[in-house]
Amino acid sequence: MASPADKSPRRGSLTQWLLQGGADPDPRFTLANERTFLAWIRTSLALLAGGIAIEAFTAELFDPVIRKALAILLLVLAMLLAAGACGRWLIVERAMRQGRPLPLSLLAPLLALGATVVAAVVVVVIYSRSA
Repeated sequence: MASPADKSPRRGSLTQWLLQGGADPDPRFTLANERTFLAWIRTSLALLAGGIAIEAFTAELFDPVIRKALAILLLVLAMLLAAGACGRWLIVERAMRQGRPLPLSLLAPLLALGATVVAAVVVVVIYSRSA
């Protein structure tokens, strides 16, 4: 019967290279890290859908330049969030395996800033239309 040590990745494997050694953390922590990754991916997909919706369905509400800028902003934010989620998952997994403190996330401020800019533009457009 194989021991748990026999199930660890071999040296030189992709897993070992990505995770850079350390001890396997409690599986609950690894699974929580994966759930957080998936939550960021869900948010990224929502932003992607929002960018597509802005471009496809708001021609009568927004000036073409503003509509394209909002759509592009949402799509770029979705792209950055998806890429950042992957990087964040890997950094957290490495930190857990090496017993280091978990780093702060740049994803939350990025998302907050992007959402603030989009909301501000929408508020200005709606306010200027009603005047």
